[in-house]
Amino acid sequence: NVIEWSSEEISITYIDPTRTKRRVRRYFPDFVFRVNGKNGIKTYMVEIKPLKETKPPKTRNKKLLQEEQIKYVVNQSKWAAAEQYCKERNNQFVVITEKNLGLF
Repeated sequence: NVIEWSSEEISITYIDPTRTKRRVRRYFPDFVFRVNGKNGIKTYMVEIKPLKETKPPKTRNKKLLQEEQIKYVVNQSKWAAAEQYCKERNNQFVVITEKNLGLF
């Protein structure tokens, strides 16, 4: 039922919260695809990430913790922008992990 798909072709702007001057950045979701479903055509925007990057970091290594915290905060900002982008267009944003794929 997939009508069309693309990979990293849509650019969504977001504010990088890790910078003191809060720079505007661009985010390219992994996939966008349109499907013909029971209720008509629906567009999905999909990001694929490791499960650990979708949850707040928990580690005892201070250097690694800081890196993981930055990655987590940036991902949350990207995904909030993607959700808003999709909401405005009546589309759906989804983050898929190895757990969703049955690999966990």
